[in-house]
Amino acid sequence: MLEAVSELPPARPVRESISEYSEIALPNDANPLGHLLGGRVMHLVDMAGALAASRHSRRPVVTVAVDHMTFLSPVHIGQLLILRSSVNRAFRTSMEVGVKVMVEDLRTGEVRHTSSAYLTFVALDDEGRPTPVPPVIPETPEQRRRFEEAGERRRYRLQLRERLRAKP
Repeated sequence: MLEAVSELPPARPVRESISEYSEIALPNDANPLGHLLGGRVMHLVDMAGALAASRHSRRPVVTVAVDHMTFLSPVHIGQLLILRSSVNRAFRTSMEVGVKVMVEDLRTGEVRHTSSAYLTFVALDDEGRPTPVPPVIPETPEQRRRFEEAGERRRYRLQLRERLRAKP
């Protein structure tokens, strides 16, 4: 018996997934140099990405991949982290989310870009199985560029997965 193919939910514009998450870098998350631990930044990136994916899909989501993460400069204790995320592109049950981490020095007002990442999330149904997500509607030139680049990154991810499966 053939399983029924689930229809995709109606498409949603990128702007509906845009999320912002902020947190002060606290001493309990510092390394010996007085900088925020990279693992803590990664945790916050995952949280910010999940917010955007959940807003887009309106479903619970799980992280399935972190394709790329850059650390451009350290985050000092006492600074404000501002994480901005949005869905770049949706596939059948998965979504690529871009997260940009900014840091603000609350004493001087200086804001700088400190990290960026691309993550893939899968939406889950009520039984915890992957479920279709709405297609993405990019509305600006920047969103269209990110949409196209997400397709290229997905092709690379799938090729890499096939190569890894083929290894003995």
